[in-house]
Amino acid sequence: MYAIHRKPKFTLMPLIALATLSLAVTVPALSATMLHAASPATFSTVTVQSGDNLWKIAETRTANGGDVQAVVDQIIAANHLGSAALVPGQRLKLPQ
Repeated sequence: MYAIHRKPKFTLMPLIALATLSLAVTVPALSATMLHAASPATFSTVTVQSGDNLWKIAETRTANGGDVQAVVDQIIAANHLGSAALVPGQRLKLPQ
């Protein structure tokens, strides 16, 4: 007699079970995450005078003992400056 060999059936049940388990673990973890929006930045504006440079302007905005270079970096970022060159009459946004 001949033996009948059946090919194993492919079922989606293991994939469905794995997907369900993944969702059961992921969804609670994601829902516990809290997102916080950054507070809006406030700026004042200054008009560059002849002889002004970024360091001089930053010094006037830095507290005693503060980091002047950090303020220079903030001014550069706020104004999207490509260099430190300033032009008299140029208006700069200064972070508060």
